[in-house]
Amino acid sequence: SAPTYVILPFQGEHRRAVSALSFAPSSSREDEATLPVLLASASADASVKVWEITEAMISEASSSSNITTSSNIQNVQPRVTLVGHTRGINDVCWSRNTSRYIATASDDKTLRLWDSSTGEALVEFRGHANFVFSCKFNPQSNLLVSGSFDETVKLWDVRSGECVSTLPAHSEPVTSVDFNADGTCVASASHDGLIRIWDTFSGECIKTLYAQGNPPVTSLIFSPNGRYILAGTLD
Repeated sequence: SAPTYVILPFQGEHRRAVSALSFAPSSSREDEATLPVLLASASADASVKVWEITEAMISEASSSSNITTSSNIQNVQPRVTLVGHTRGINDVCWSRNTSRYIATASDDKTLRLWDSSTGEALVEFRGHANFVFSCKFNPQSNLLVSGSFDETVKLWDVRSGECVSTLPAHSEPVTSVDFNADGTCVASASHDGLIRIWDTFSGECIKTLYAQGNPPVTSLIFSPNGRYILAGTLD
C-alpha cells in the first residue's frame, strides 16, 4: 500500500533560510521505519536544531482533519539547538554509526563536531581559507571530508581535529563531497563542472567526470553500493 504522509506543526523555527536537512542513522536496517527518529536542520542563522519525531506525534497528526489549525496538536519543539558558529551553516551530517555526533560546515571557514544530546561543541576544525560548503563522515566515522569555496577538499581526523590531507581538487569552489560505501574513495563536485574521484589514503585523483557542456555541479552522492554517482548541475 502507498505510504501515508502527514505534516507536523513545527515551532521554534530558524530565523533565516534553512540550508540543509539530515536524518540520523538508525541502528540497523530493520529499524529504519521505526520511531522515534532524529533529524537535524541547519540554517543561515548559524544554528542547527535537532528534532525528535515520535510515534505519538505521527498518530496525533494523522487523527486530525486539519493539522494546521487544530488546537489539540502540540507544536514540535527542537530537542536541542547547536550554537557556536559565527556565520551561516551550509551543511550538516550525522556520524554513520551513531546518532550522538553531528558535524557542520560553515561560512565562518570552520567545521565543528557536536554532541547531539547535550548540544556541546566537541571539536573545531580549522584550515580552510574560505566558506565551507559540504561535509561527510566516512563509514567508520573516524574521518571527515569537507569541500570549500577555497577550491580544496580536506580530510580531517575526527578525534583530534587535525587536517590529515589537503587535495587541490578544483579550479572553482567545491560544492559537494561524499565517501563511497567502504570509505576508500572520496568524490568531489565543483562549479568548474568537474566531478573528481580520489583515493582516500594516497590522495591520488583516480577519475575525472564531466557532463556535456561542462555545467557547474552543485551536488553529488554515491549510490549505496558505490558503483554510481548521482549529481545535480546548473544546466
